[in-house]
Amino acid sequence: MVPDINHRKMNQQKHIAIVGATGAVGIEMLNCLAERKFPVSKLTLLASARSAGQTRNFCGEEITIKELTHDSFEGIDIALFSAGGGISLEYAPSAAKAGCIVIDNSSAFRMDPEVPLIVPEINPEAAKSATKNIIANPNCSTIIALMALFPLHQKFGLKSVIASTYQAVSGSGAAGITELEQQNRLLVEGKEITADDMNVYPVQIASNVIPHVDVFLENGYTKEEQKMLFESQKILQLPELKVTCTCVRVPVYRSHSVSITAQFERPVDVAIAKASFANQTGIQLKDDPDNNLYPTPLDTTCKNDCLVGRIRKDQVLDKALTFWVVGDQVKKGAALNAVQIAEIL
Repeated sequence: MVPDINHRKMNQQKHIAIVGATGAVGIEMLNCLAERKFPVSKLTLLASARSAGQTRNFCGEEITIKELTHDSFEGIDIALFSAGGGISLEYAPSAAKAGCIVIDNSSAFRMDPEVPLIVPEINPEAAKSATKNIIANPNCSTIIALMALFPLHQKFGLKSVIASTYQAVSGSGAAGITELEQQNRLLVEGKEITADDMNVYPVQIASNVIPHVDVFLENGYTKEEQKMLFESQKILQLPELKVTCTCVRVPVYRSHSVSITAQFERPVDVAIAKASFANQTGIQLKDDPDNNLYPTPLDTTCKNDCLVGRIRKDQVLDKALTFWVVGDQVKKGAALNAVQIAEIL
């Protein structure tokens, strides 16, 4: 377990940049820096040419957004990237070459063996191995799932994972939220949803669930589903870990949920499993079904911590537990995790 470093005294101030400052995650990164009183000596906000000139407020100061170029990183200590994989691949090497440490929220560098993939509550020591000056933020669903899996792994030894995700539309950015809002409005007005109302998702998302997140691969899985496998193996340093996952988009605005069946090397005990979450940073137990207490997306929306509940012995697999974990994918699944990595540095 990593101690909470929110209030840790930090003596050395840093020049921080946010790349993708106008996006949902970029804005949340700005909020997290302020909420956690990160020692910022100077803040540079970078985005595309069309966003340059806009302003954002940070701790009472209006900061003008600058156009992102390859020369933007001189004198910057840490750059938080959240502008998509293509932007990261093009500009992160320039930032690293300028001596800036990049914390990248895209999938561009996650599986590079020379780039650490970090969840601060799990493997903070990996930050020391950033030989390329680049650190990767894991996929949002991977982070949320591992926040629940890691304490159990420490107790019982993780062997395999069967997961189904219930992913909010904010995982598709502002456009996903807008599409759900517009389709809900049409349904309330008694109007038909047509193909013209489906620009983000291939089918209607309002009053529906879609078993399709990211592109399909030749093996029938999607890239999102494969991320859970490969990223979990890397973060936990378990190359033999088996993971199968189905990722589903649901008509929820914010916060992802994950249903997990995990099999372990050692016999499991539900009471010990629940106790393993006591005093853990970043995750809380909410598990009292008799009183209708269990995690829901609304419980974690705009919150830092993930919630875990519905913990029970699996009825199919030996040495296995089935449970439910929920987390805000914009905060812990993206922006907050990146800021926590910056705090380690």
